[in-house]
Amino acid sequence: MEVSTRTAASPTTAPSRRRSVHIPPPPASSSHHHQLPPLHHLLRLPRSISPLQPPALTSIAAMARPGHSTAWLPLLVLLFAAGAAAQSGCLSATFTGGRTFLKCNQLPVLGASLHWTYHAGNGTADIAFRAPSGADGWVGWGINPSGSGMAGSNVFVASQSGGAVSVLTTILRTTAPTLDNTALSFDVPVPASAEYAGGAYTIYATVALPGNTTSQNTVWQAGPISGGRISPHPVSGQNLQSAQNLDFLSGTSTGGSNSRLHRRNLHGVLNGVGWGVLIPLGAMIARYLRVFESADPAWFYLHIACQISGYALGVAGWGLGLKLGSESKGLTYSTHRNIGIAIFCLATLQVFALFLRPDKKNKYRVYWNAYHHSVGYSVIVLAAVNIFKGLNILKPVTGWKTSYIVILATLAGVALVLEAITWAIVLRRRKRNQAHGGANGTGVQL
Repeated sequence: MEVSTRTAASPTTAPSRRRSVHIPPPPASSSHHHQLPPLHHLLRLPRSISPLQPPALTSIAAMARPGHSTAWLPLLVLLFAAGAAAQSGCLSATFTGGRTFLKCNQLPVLGASLHWTYHAGNGTADIAFRAPSGADGWVGWGINPSGSGMAGSNVFVASQSGGAVSVLTTILRTTAPTLDNTALSFDVPVPASAEYAGGAYTIYATVALPGNTTSQNTVWQAGPISGGRISPHPVSGQNLQSAQNLDFLSGTSTGGSNSRLHRRNLHGVLNGVGWGVLIPLGAMIARYLRVFESADPAWFYLHIACQISGYALGVAGWGLGLKLGSESKGLTYSTHRNIGIAIFCLATLQVFALFLRPDKKNKYRVYWNAYHHSVGYSVIVLAAVNIFKGLNILKPVTGWKTSYIVILATLAGVALVLEAITWAIVLRRRKRNQAHGGANGTGVQL
């Protein structure tokens, strides 16, 4: 289609020279192009996708001109906000009594973290161990001077009775020890103390590192309290992975596999951003941004960019999850895994279904639209459910889950605002078109 474009012209000045450019056909029909599409048209794509042409860039620039609605801005702002979402780590933790620590380590399992300050002058370390637990549970941390497992560990165990929190010190001489309150095999210059707040125990202590060496085998654990007594912890899953070698000087750790923890976190981030942010954001762009005249055809390319990027990140995270699952012998999160497989299959089906998309005049098009809409929204809902299941498995610091809840709430809030704005625009246009149609007696939009 050949059209003339005008540059640097205003209603009060003479038009400048015209030039002809070729604009690719818009993805929606011209007669209903600016009306809010039905839900089953939400993710509708044109049969052919052409490269972004200069007029599209002109449309993007026009969106910022005075007189055009800026309701689309929250969507673009959200693109950057998602990437800069808070990633609160162990360094953001605060402690009572004005305590501060120079180093910290987000431990690989059980949602625990260790904070410490190492004093090279006397070989001691001030430590704070924090782990989530119910009020009817216990947590423990310790050092094993003679091995890498639980047996032989010198531990601090925090629990509470009648609202009073106490710390027990004991040596686990076997894998089924008797928890007697005994002195440890290394010095504890400052007696241990503990507190319970915000659904987590925190144990404070100052320890003389065994052998006057900074590299120590550390262990940690969590379990229930039954009948007012400390009961054995579970013997499966993360409770069998809670040990690592830690260098109190450099802060590096091995054994508990910080590499594996990094890959678990990467798996969560890829899936959270891909399936949980970009895919629903792309759907919102297709539904709302297309209503604005100046957003065409820019909305379509933004929609495609979000969907392709989200799918790519999601598939990468899904593949990494399968790899992590294959390495966890005897530990299977069946529900999380099955939902992840379902998301991948449905999303991939969406991609291949585009090649079978019938012409809009085809009688089967309405069925294809219904399918496309149903599958697309199923992916979005399943992704949100599975991200929360993954967070419950990974047990990161509170900031991760809070950040995702904030992102979801922001997406929902923006969607509600744009729903109202776009419907107001559509209804206003309908009234204007009906008035014009009645004036010339034809009822045809002019």
